[in-house]
Amino acid sequence: MHSMEKTKNYIGETTMKILFIGNSHTYMNDMPELTRLMIEDATGEACEVFMLAYSGRSLKWHMEEEYFSERFNILHGNYDYCVIQEQAHPMGSEEDTIKYATRIVELCNQVGTSPIIFETWAEKVKPENQIEMNRRYRSLADKLNVSLAPIGEVWSKILNTSDIELYFRDGEHASATGDYLIAMVLTKVITGKLPSADFLTAFDFTVPDRFWPVKEKVEDEVVKIDSDIINIIRSKVEEFI
Repeated sequence: MHSMEKTKNYIGETTMKILFIGNSHTYMNDMPELTRLMIEDATGEACEVFMLAYSGRSLKWHMEEEYFSERFNILHGNYDYCVIQEQAHPMGSEEDTIKYATRIVELCNQVGTSPIIFETWAEKVKPENQIEMNRRYRSLADKLNVSLAPIGEVWSKILNTSDIELYFRDGEHASATGDYLIAMVLTKVITGKLPSADFLTAFDFTVPDRFWPVKEKVEDEVVKIDSDIINIIRSKVEEFI
């Protein structure tokens, strides 16, 4: 439990609070907001999400260049969960990942926030890298005695058993469908539940036929995922979690 009382909403109910630390694999397609919506659908309870994510940045950068932002948010944000996402393409030093993830987890432990290691996925043209990612992040979660979100394992299983397109057109970031998968894995790890079978909403914040400009209006990024695709994702998530 936190040392301070949980945040309350206006009707007196407890609100779950989640902090996301990472880079573009976290902020792509407003993934934390999609996770919030899924958690609320799965639990019927209020959830708030907050994000410290910057393009191409590693946990080392977060805990050196942006240390005071990370420290303040973790120690004073009264979060229930902190999702920790390391640089993925390319993977950096494993020693650095262990060192800086440990520092984040130690801050979380001071205030009763539950850390979750975000397991990333390999580049589309380098699927062989997934084996090392899986080993590295499972080892890290075991070493720190924290939860693992096995996103990369679910991702690769779906790629190997279906023709679902999980990648954005750069072959590294997630498509809207890929981020739906990520949000579902996180929802299951955090709540033990899946959203309802008719939760078809996802976000695609990119402008078609242009590489990185994003849509400015939230309503313009809302897309629907085909129910057959969602059923496959649900089945694979349940296999791993």
